Amino acid sequence: MSRYFTAELAALEPYTPGEQPQNRQYIKLNTNESPYPPAPGVAGAVEQAAAKLALYSDPESGALVRAAAGWFGVQPGNILCGNGSDENLMLAIRAFCSKDRPLAFADVTYGFYPVWCQLFGIPQAVLPLKEDFTLDPADYYGLDQSRNVGAIVIANPNAPTGLALPAEALAEIARRNPDAVVIVDEAYVDFGGESCVPFVRRGDPANLMVVQTFSKSRSLAGGRLGLSLAPEALTADLKRVKYSMNPYNVNRMTEAAGIAALTDRAYFEQNCAAIRATRAQTTAALRRRGFTVLDSSANFVFARCPRLPGGELYRRLKDRGVLVRHFDAPRLADWLRITIGSPEQMQGLLKALDAVLPPQD
Repeated sequence: MSRYFTAELAALEPYTPGEQPQNRQYIKLNTNESPYPPAPGVAGAVEQAAAKLALYSDPESGALVRAAAGWFGVQPGNILCGNGSDENLMLAIRAFCSKDRPLAFADVTYGFYPVWCQLFGIPQAVLPLKEDFTLDPADYYGLDQSRNVGAIVIANPNAPTGLALPAEALAEIARRNPDAVVIVDEAYVDFGGESCVPFVRRGDPANLMVVQTFSKSRSLAGGRLGLSLAPEALTADLKRVKYSMNPYNVNRMTEAAGIAALTDRAYFEQNCAAIRATRAQTTAALRRRGFTVLDSSANFVFARCPRLPGGELYRRLKDRGVLVRHFDAPRLADWLRITIGSPEQMQGLLKALDAVLPPQD
């Protein structure tokens, strides 16, 4: 780093994205991308939008907001579109936390939460998951008073475990923390989780907000589109921060892609069902090979094999052209997060595993 970099940011531990190697063709199961293309109407919509690239995009993303409001059954005032759900999460953390109001989250969850805390000088209230990686909602009751938290963020289903809580359990956490905002990160909810959007629709609890992404179930990871759904007062808070940072945050082509994706419900449901079916088949196949596999509600599985350390298995698979995700954190060192790809991709994974794993006893 240069000598001009601030001392505060020099100590920042940046988020580590999944590998995007260009040196060879891999079976890429490391970043939870969809194996299926976007809905058939997306490419044409993007091409039409490209003709107007000389003009700024609508800072309100009005057409997309209206389409999303119809899809989710909420009011346009409940929705804010973002440059990926990461932006919506970042805006919420910046809006509701401060140096005196920590952000609470689990010790094993999405790795960007602590990075934003470091970036904005926000204290962290980290709550350990149970030994089996489950989250006990009671651990989160009363954090607004006992630890003065400004917000609680819970990924549901969680990453990298894939485990999920019922929506009512998350609503109860919000009720038990009336002076904090509870942010439910639903990046993977369409693959088997239960959404908290109905609580937003009712406006109760008033301190509950949901963040979703188009990257996974709508095959738009490269488009960078997310949205938050929240009571109008919370959405207004997010807009104040957005307009202070990045007013034209969703470009014309991405907005068009998002609208087109929302118009094809049958294609969306077909792809989600296909991934759920492949997940079940992959889970069974891994367990037959001696893996411990958590019961995932996401488009990935979290698995470990007692016959090889996680880091070693990751490297052996990579050598054979299969990329999965390995984390170095102590609790996760023996585990791999494996994206659910197409049936053909998963067969490639299983073939590679059979080649690199020591025999079972």
